[in-house]
Amino acid sequence: MPELPEVETTRRGITEHIGGQQITAITVRQPRLRYPVPDNLAELLCGYRIDAVRRRAKYLLLDIASGSLLIHLGMSGSLRVLPAETPADKHDHFDLVLGERLLRLHDPRRFGAVLWVAPPVESHPLLAKLGIEPLEDSFDGPWLYQATRSSKTPIKLWLMDAQRVVGIGNIYASESLFRAGIHPDTPAGRLSAARCARLVQCVQETLQEALAAGGSTLRDFVAVNGRSGYFQQNYFVYAREGEACRVCGRAIRKVVMAQRSTFFCAHCQRR
Repeated sequence: MPELPEVETTRRGITEHIGGQQITAITVRQPRLRYPVPDNLAELLCGYRIDAVRRRAKYLLLDIASGSLLIHLGMSGSLRVLPAETPADKHDHFDLVLGERLLRLHDPRRFGAVLWVAPPVESHPLLAKLGIEPLEDSFDGPWLYQATRSSKTPIKLWLMDAQRVVGIGNIYASESLFRAGIHPDTPAGRLSAARCARLVQCVQETLQEALAAGGSTLRDFVAVNGRSGYFQQNYFVYAREGEACRVCGRAIRKVVMAQRSTFFCAHCQRR
């Protein structure tokens, strides 16, 4: 599933092409996505200009004067900006037409979403309970230390809980914990203030490096320009079970936590 760097890469890629543009038409080829696509989208959107393209967690929000179009890429979705006359294939389920160009959702697994959100946007059920954004200044060592004090949840699962921190999926949680030298099953409440500060720094550095690399190649994910990200070339532990740790040379291990593969170095990462 595309994680925060992939979604933010998409947001940055489409903003320069669609920001400020007027919506002239809507094409819905498959309304049965993760949630039904509203059948009155054309009435709600056509004629309006896109005032801003925002990201909240793994959701994209295209703001217009009367509300926002919410888009989620699901497991395999991608957005492309294309000439308006570009033929569609069977997995191209939704087009937002902007004059001579269009924004197209391609989603083979149909786990994505295209929804209308009326103001106040942040009160929508999909957005209301989301946690802190990890790239904002408010996500810092003192915040993490206070937020984890009573938690016995393994720190990797804690980081992946979107009601606490948004956008840190399996890959980036594993990579951040390796950089911080923290074993993934360490109870969150056992982390010292110093280790919390170090972990915040590593989460932000990992996400920023992934953004600079255009994200990771995650199955069908491609950026707006059709290229895959290449952060996977920099993985320290993820998907490297049995390979030598890039720091100490010992074999990377894998365990399953909450049905998710978790990769770590038992020598470099301590409880």
